[in-house]
Amino acid sequence: MRAAIAALSATTVFAFPALLIATPIAGTSPTSAATVARGDAGRPLALVYRGPAGCKGCSEAAAKMLKTSRYKFQIRYIGPNESLKLTPSSFAGASLYVQPGGDTSVAKADRLLGADAQRVIKDYVASGGHYLGICQGAYLAGTDPGMGMLSPGNTGQYIATKGASTKSVADTVIPIKWGKRTISMYFQDGAYIIPSKVRGEKILARYTNGKVAALTKPYGAGRIGVIGPHPEAPAKWYRLAGLKNKDRDGLDARYGHKLINSIMK
Repeated sequence: MRAAIAALSATTVFAFPALLIATPIAGTSPTSAATVARGDAGRPLALVYRGPAGCKGCSEAAAKMLKTSRYKFQIRYIGPNESLKLTPSSFAGASLYVQPGGDTSVAKADRLLGADAQRVIKDYVASGGHYLGICQGAYLAGTDPGMGMLSPGNTGQYIATKGASTKSVADTVIPIKWGKRTISMYFQDGAYIIPSKVRGEKILARYTNGKVAALTKPYGAGRIGVIGPHPEAPAKWYRLAGLKNKDRDGLDARYGHKLINSIMK
């Protein structure tokens, strides 16, 4: 997230009939809508949160990364001030839900998102949907507070870990080990992820001190992916933070695409 982190769920179940994928997306037949919702063909629908639990520009940056992925997602913004609200019916036909970075504490973001919305998100994923959490969206997938979708894993504050490459809450660029390659990526007080070690979990990237920076894992019949740094960061963020020449290997949407691919598999 692009703000300082403060202190890092209920389980009421909402019905998501047939994963809600039988509801047609506009311009499709019921059969093709189900296919699109699984992310198998065409342009699947991604719901991107935009609202007080996010930050200005974070939703749009995430949406751009989704559009340039291999799935070429259709984008609809969802949130308390959007025409599409966080209710079960809004997830009809959706292939992916995205919780972007934020500009407040995790505890406040948790309150702003709200318990009802969190149950809707969790039940959507558990019924076969997909979740992408970036920075604050990664924290919110954990617990203390959060939705608990990483359980028995969790998240923690990377800058507080031993050997962290930065100890500052300021926007910066840090090295990330993505597979065998070390790259630079935009970062602002993001999470590290504590693996749950469940079957099907995949670690994609680590910080230089060995803490996990990005992973995907199953949640119920669905799958989630979380990342602490910002692969979606546009050039504008670098300019505004005075980091224009700090990321020598360029923008990192391609690594966000790798994360998306692992979520949607």
